[in-house]
Amino acid sequence: QVLLVESGGGLVQAGDSLRLSCAASGRTFGSYAMGWFRQAPGKEREFVAAISWGGRNTYYAASVQDRFTISRDNAKNTVYLQMNSLKPEDTALYYCATSQSTTLPTVSGTVRRWGQGTQVTVSS
Repeated sequence: QVLLVESGGGLVQAGDSLRLSCAASGRTFGSYAMGWFRQAPGKEREFVAAISWGGRNTYYAASVQDRFTISRDNAKNTVYLQMNSLKPEDTALYYCATSQSTTLPTVSGTVRRWGQGTQVTVSS
C-alpha cells in the first residue's frame, strides 16, 4: 500500500515561488506514474501536472504550463512540484496522487491513491 505525504505549502505573495514535495512509502514508487491535483474552495478538484514513472514524460494543465514544473527522484521516493510566478488563482489545497500504474494520472478517475494535501495560499 502506497502512502503519500505532501509538504511545502504556505502563504506567499503573488509572483513568489514555492516547491511542494510528496514523499511516498513503498518499494514500488519507481514503477508508478505520479501527479498533482488541486482544489480551491467551492470548486472541484482539478488536474495540475503529471509525470511518468521514469520522469521522461510530463504533462501540465494549461493554466500552469510554463510556470510549474513536476519532477521526481526515485532514489528518494519523492515527487516535486516547483511553482513559479504564483497567482492568487493558484490558491488551493494541493494533492499528490498516483495511478499505481504507468498511466499518467491526469483525471481523478485514474487516481488510486491520494495524499492528504498541503495548502497553498497566494495573496495579491
